[in-house]
Amino acid sequence: MSPPIRPASFPPPLQKLAAKVRDGERLDEADALACFTTPHLLHLGRLADHVRRRMHGDLAYYNINRHINPTNVCVYTYDCKFCGFAALPGEDHAWEMSHEEVYAHAARQGGDRVTEFHIVGGLHPELPLEWYLEMLRGLKERFPSVHLKAFTAIEIGWFARREKMSIEQVLVALRAAGLGSLPGGGAEIFDEEVRAVICGGKLDSAEWLEVHRIAHGLGIRSNCTMLYGHVEKPEHKVDHLLRLRRLQDETGGFNAFIPLAYHPENNYLGLRYHTTGSEDLRHLAAARLVLDSIPHVKAYWVMITPKLAQVALSFGADDVDGTVVEETIYHMAGAETEQHLERSELERIIRAAGFVPVQRDTLYNPLAPAAAAAVAG
Repeated sequence: MSPPIRPASFPPPLQKLAAKVRDGERLDEADALACFTTPHLLHLGRLADHVRRRMHGDLAYYNINRHINPTNVCVYTYDCKFCGFAALPGEDHAWEMSHEEVYAHAARQGGDRVTEFHIVGGLHPELPLEWYLEMLRGLKERFPSVHLKAFTAIEIGWFARREKMSIEQVLVALRAAGLGSLPGGGAEIFDEEVRAVICGGKLDSAEWLEVHRIAHGLGIRSNCTMLYGHVEKPEHKVDHLLRLRRLQDETGGFNAFIPLAYHPENNYLGLRYHTTGSEDLRHLAAARLVLDSIPHVKAYWVMITPKLAQVALSFGADDVDGTVVEETIYHMAGAETEQHLERSELERIIRAAGFVPVQRDTLYNPLAPAAAAAVAG
């Protein structure tokens, strides 16, 4: 249990916010803006920790997951100026796996010993939807117990345009082939003026939201994200979070929110600076306070380092992602963090931060008997 919130003990600019948190009231637009602009980061973190403990107690989640990126060939290679992952056909750093290479890669990554394959890639101009359907069917046949979390809204939108199908038709076909849920990538920042600068030509914000709305209506759950630390302003981030919250109020289909920090290396955006640790913690805390209807906030250790992910558990985050083994997208963008943590190490850093580790599946069901008992009682 966190200590009670006494608004009078907070700096005057945060006392109204603290009173709302104490009383369980929903934050409004002005409150959300205060989360991104207040200089009182530790006080903000205390409020986020209060909400996090009210929702999850001292539990902290992780999973046993692996990443698969079938191709980085992408029609938007030069449209997404922040991306260091994508390539045009024939470029030296381009790749395209065959189905057998995907299956062999999945087997090397642990096969049925993992609980989730996280599958995303570029928007390949020549691979038809049937190629991806066959890939999912092949993975499910070989690794029937593994959850397939696959394809961002950007990829779903591309499949629909390329095949002249509706979003719903694409999602129904993918689900029949073994799709379990959607990741949250491609949201970036919803403001269209910002999108024009960082990812002009890409699926727009309304379409991103519509893909997830349709998925939720079909019973397909998903995650959601926000890219920060580039040219956006606080009001753009507030708008982004409030749009996610409205969709969650409508559908209830988001599992988790993951704030993603911009990396300045190996892209065309031309910015020089990494986000700071305090910025990373602020975005996690703000998310936990504003996104009251989204159950989980993830501190993605691959992006912010395991050490900062430990601290983030006291700033609103209740999930640190998983064991991963090989992460490509962020490391091609310049990330220098580790790419693999053993289950024992994940549990060690969670315990060292004062929390109880819970191994989960993709949908946040606890897996280990001890973890189930902790959640139940």
